[in-house]
Order: sequence, then structure tokens, then C-alpha cells
Amino acid sequence: MQEEAEKKDIRAEAAASGLLPEERKDLPAEAAGGPLPVVKKTIAQHRKASFYIKKYCMIFLGSIIASLGLELFLIPNRVIDGGVVGISIMMSTITQLPFGLFLVLLNLPFLYLGYKQIGKNFAIATTIAICFLSGWSAVFEPIRQVTEDPFLAAIFGGIIDGLGVGLIIRAGGSLDGTEIVAIIMDRRSVFSVGEVVMFINLFILSSAGLLYGWDKAMYSLVAYFVISKMIDVVIKGLDESYAVMIVTNEHDDITSALNDRLGRGVTLLHGAGGYTGESKEVLYCVVTRLEVDKLKEIVLEKDENAFVTINAVHDIVGGRFKKKAIH
Repeated sequence: MQEEAEKKDIRAEAAASGLLPEERKDLPAEAAGGPLPVVKKTIAQHRKASFYIKKYCMIFLGSIIASLGLELFLIPNRVIDGGVVGISIMMSTITQLPFGLFLVLLNLPFLYLGYKQIGKNFAIATTIAICFLSGWSAVFEPIRQVTEDPFLAAIFGGIIDGLGVGLIIRAGGSLDGTEIVAIIMDRRSVFSVGEVVMFINLFILSSAGLLYGWDKAMYSLVAYFVISKMIDVVIKGLDESYAVMIVTNEHDDITSALNDRLGRGVTLLHGAGGYTGESKEVLYCVVTRLEVDKLKEIVLEKDENAFVTINAVHDIVGGRFKKKAIH
């Protein structure tokens, strides 16, 4: 029965994608134009193509947005970002050569490291993102800056730049070679990625103070903070999700209550106490930030001795359970 249902779903998806004639979608796969494995393979190819189209469209859009933030707000006011982007801005100021040229040249060794240490897909996505950003920066450079107030430039330029960079990172690319160095050092030293990036950027921002003046360095620090927070918003989303694990003896009642009142699916895991060996049921559920308090209320209402742990979730893939209204 399960195999027949799976075949029916595949035939329906194939018909919806135009892989099978619409008038024949209710026939067996063999009668609809080919063996089922061939249909599965074709659907997988369509999904893969759709994934890469979405990925590189997001990188393209992110590079446009990031270049707007840089060329219309930050660079004209001598406010810099961290990493290779910040170094490229300073090198452009010193030599009067295009910012995009240094962005590409300075990232070349880091792209090689990324290819060797992280993977081909990451290196390709990062290369495309850097080239797009370099090209769009050249396009937007002649446009008059939006504001001459460095504080406003740091705030709004940081928001726009962070939005663009966040889209690129979410698509699997990067604009900053120093992050690649940080990832590699994290594997080979006691320092975390965040600590390495922070140390490198403190050095870069200090250099900006020597070149532009310490007031511009402080504005750059503000911009760097805004960009970092905006990247987090894009990657994690405004409506954060949380993974909840519930150890309880009242798993049936709690599962029903979460399904009916919260509108969330629940996965049942079988476990045992490490000390007593007593059999325990563990419920796993993902909820939004706004639903956490309601979930606690439901769980403690059904089992006041339940043990609940809650952890932030950065991303969710899959899952078809539709959210209902909380009541």
C-alpha cells in the first residue's frame, strides 16, 4: 500500500511538471510513457535545476543590493566594512583604482583555499558573487551618494549591505576571504571562527582609523555591527524557530494537545533513563518564537513533571504539517 501511494505521488508530481501527459496521469507509470525509475530520475533532475536557478538568482540579487549599500552610502563617506571588502575600500582610496578590482584580486588566494578546504560548490558560488559585486559596484559608482552624514550612511548602508551579503551567504556563497581563513583556523587551532574574524576585523578597522581618521573608524564599527545583525536576520529570519524536546510519561495527551491546539507536528522518540533504566518517551517538535510560551503551558498542563529543553533552529528544510491558529 505504501509503495502504491509513493508511485501515485510521483506520477502526480510528474504530471504537474509536464513530464507525463496530463490526460494520462491516472495510468500506471509504465503506461504513461516510461518506467517509474526514469520518471523519478527526471523529477530529480528538474529539482536540481530549480535549486541551482534559485541559488544563483539569490546571489545575483544579493550582489546588486550589497553594491548599492557600498557605493551609495559607505564608500563615499569613507565608512568601511570588515574583511576583504574593507581592505579593498582602503586600497581603492590609496591608489585611486576601482574598488572592484581589489575585491577580485585580494580574494583570489582565499578562493583557492576555499576550493581546497571547503569544496568546489562553495568556491564557484563565492567566485560568482565576487564578480557580480565587482561589476555592479562599477555600475553604481558614478551615481551620487544618498547622504553625506556618516552616521546615517553607517546605519542605512549597513542595513542594505547586510541584506545583500546575507542573501549571498544564504545561497551558499561568500564575499569575504577572511571567513575562509577563519574556518580553516578553527579546524587547526583553539580559536573559534568568530574569534578569528573579530581579530582580523579589529586590525582592519584600526587601519581605517589611521587612513581616514578615528571618527570614521568608529562609524565603520557601527556599520560593521549593523551589517552583522542584518546578516543574522536574513540567515535566521525575523520569526525564529525553536526545536523542543519533551521527556514525559503523558506523551499521547501532549501529542494530541500540540496537534490540536498549537497546530504543530510531533515526532515520538523512544528512550530510557540513564540512571533508572525506566522507559521514557521523548517528543520532538519545532515551533516559532511566539509559540514557545503556549507550548510550555500545554506541556505543563498535561504533565507538570515533564522535562523540556528548547534550542534555537537556524534553518528548516521539508515538513508538510500546516500551522493552525493557536488556541
